Amino acid sequence: MREKSKYMKPEYYENRELSWLQFNRRILGEAKDKSNLLFERIKFLSITASNLDEFFMVRVASLMNMVHADYNKTDIAGMTPKEQLDAIIPEAKEFMIDQYKTLNRGLLPQLEKCGLHLIRHHEELSEKQAEYVDAYFRKNVYPVLTPMAVDQSRPFPLIQNKTLNIGALIKDKKQENIVDIATVQVPSVLPRIVQIPSEQEGQKTVILLEEVIERNLDQLFLNYTILSAHPYRVMRNADLTIDEYEADDLLTEMEKLVRKRQWGDVIRLEVSDTMDRRLQKKLMEQLGVEETNVYKIKGPLDLTFLMKMYGVEGFEEYKLPKHIPQPVPGLDRERNLFDQIREHDILLHHPYYSFTPVVDFISQAANDPDVLAIKQTLYRVSGRSPIVASLARAAENGKQVTVLVELKARFDEENNIGWARTLEKAGCHVIYGLVGLKTHSKIALVVRREEDGIRRYVHLGTGNYNDDTAKQYTDMGLLTCNDAIGEDATAVFNMLSGYSEPPVWNKLMVAPIWMKDQFLKLINRETENAKKGKEARIIAKVNSLCDPDIIEALYKASAAGVLIDLIVRGICCLKVGVPGISENIHVRSIVGDFLEHARIFYFYNSGFEDVYMGSADWMPRNLNKRVEITFPVEDETLKKEVIHILQVQLDDTLKAYLLQPDGREYAKQDLRGVEKIGAQNTFRKEASERTKRAEEDIAQQHIFEPITAKDN
Repeated sequence: MREKSKYMKPEYYENRELSWLQFNRRILGEAKDKSNLLFERIKFLSITASNLDEFFMVRVASLMNMVHADYNKTDIAGMTPKEQLDAIIPEAKEFMIDQYKTLNRGLLPQLEKCGLHLIRHHEELSEKQAEYVDAYFRKNVYPVLTPMAVDQSRPFPLIQNKTLNIGALIKDKKQENIVDIATVQVPSVLPRIVQIPSEQEGQKTVILLEEVIERNLDQLFLNYTILSAHPYRVMRNADLTIDEYEADDLLTEMEKLVRKRQWGDVIRLEVSDTMDRRLQKKLMEQLGVEETNVYKIKGPLDLTFLMKMYGVEGFEEYKLPKHIPQPVPGLDRERNLFDQIREHDILLHHPYYSFTPVVDFISQAANDPDVLAIKQTLYRVSGRSPIVASLARAAENGKQVTVLVELKARFDEENNIGWARTLEKAGCHVIYGLVGLKTHSKIALVVRREEDGIRRYVHLGTGNYNDDTAKQYTDMGLLTCNDAIGEDATAVFNMLSGYSEPPVWNKLMVAPIWMKDQFLKLINRETENAKKGKEARIIAKVNSLCDPDIIEALYKASAAGVLIDLIVRGICCLKVGVPGISENIHVRSIVGDFLEHARIFYFYNSGFEDVYMGSADWMPRNLNKRVEITFPVEDETLKKEVIHILQVQLDDTLKAYLLQPDGREYAKQDLRGVEKIGAQNTFRKEASERTKRAEEDIAQQHIFEPITAKDN
């Protein structure tokens, strides 16, 4: 075993789970920020809730599994699973209190002022509103509900993961002193927000579906008296794994696993803070939940309903204008895309510029008689994916189509199973990757027959082939027909299909075997240059940074004098400002209207600047347990564009949170005397200006001047 260096002391590292909670706090910070438009703030609060749900289902569940298995190995911050849980649970509860303070004291009063009134309790309804709600219940809700009383002959039902339910204490009208429990699920197939008549002119009034049901609960239990009724919600362990080596049919086994997720152990029980203590106790007994894992909520359960509130019409002035991605500069949709790629590499920057060229890349390949084969990886795609439709059409057109569909993409397994079956029916060769590894790389290869022989066209990206999220996530992509990259792309698909793996790669860095070593070499090269007195610089933009070997290498580089700027959206286990260790490292996290998702890496290399982009974060899972691809940007013009993107993010003073030397806290920059720059706004403005200039150039080309006598 390798001896730990002086850079590997636990006090130099932050626990990844606590770091993630800080990330969610930064999103909550945007919900609190009064400089943001009101409806954007409620959207940020909704995002914190959905994020926290997934954190519990996966990360907290994983730690609970470790504790139950008596696993006591410490993480890089020196914490055992038990110690991590002991730190996480109180902080998560404090965070949820902060969420509801933000809702109750900040956002709901502001929504009221702008004309949107949320009925918090059905007792608040006026007589006219109550009549409307009761009629709505009878017509739309009552037929869908399944009330379940629990007594000696009827066991407590299985409560599905993440569902909202109403629990009630009920008393049989015919029997004395017998109190039972009942439950009814709030149906997710119905809108949770119900618009009802307003008492004030110019105001919109809404009520939550659970309040509509609770008001009419006595109609579901006619033979009982309702003693008390309150909403509750369960969160189950979704950290389920599959033994791929033992699975005869991975597709079938994944289908079983997805169904099983609904019934994992309950790890969080959310209840209304006004819930009758007797009802809470009965729910805890039936669900097998300890007091530690009960979360008392001061307000509506499941704040993801706020995303539906965002969609209420009539409040556009309180929302950002809908972003329209601009055409990719220099690309002509009227021309053959392959002809344009042959002329020069094409850089893509979503969502500022359109995702359409990626869709067109596969669509044109499907219809092009000269295209012989298409090979592509799919990790997460949209519900009605035009790319999947094009792949199916390509197979029907007689082309060789190979698609790797990653069945193990968490929470997208069911969706991907459906796409895999669709593609197989269309005649595509569908593969599911390598045993024990997730395929997270974003690559598409088109093999085309041309006059001078076979040519390979490649798309490489930092984000998924998802036309929906491409409008919400910031990602980068490259379209190229570089021969060396084409050879590497072929090798990637040969490796994925089990044929072979190359001894070396021409241009691509591929995980899990080669990428980490290459990154360490690039970092170490800057370290050696700094030791020689040369200028040395590293800029890395990632979603998460927690790989101990990468962090150790960055610490060594910093100690040698390398200037390091890290743009880390989420988890960061590295600490800044540690004397002699990380004084030359600065970390910032940008939380904006779009989710920062691109991975970009810059190394000064004695002035011969190296720029890479790719699918991998600097995490052990990405570098050691996934198939990932990082690719170089070698065209000098495109390289300057990518460096500009990094510089704008480093100049951000409005949306950037700076990691403080204490290792955990992030703070926004003091704006006094500082230019106000928001990177995402800058990119939006630049994209619009480029489009405007391009349109003006085209208009200028089409101006026809009459010949005058002077011309003769």
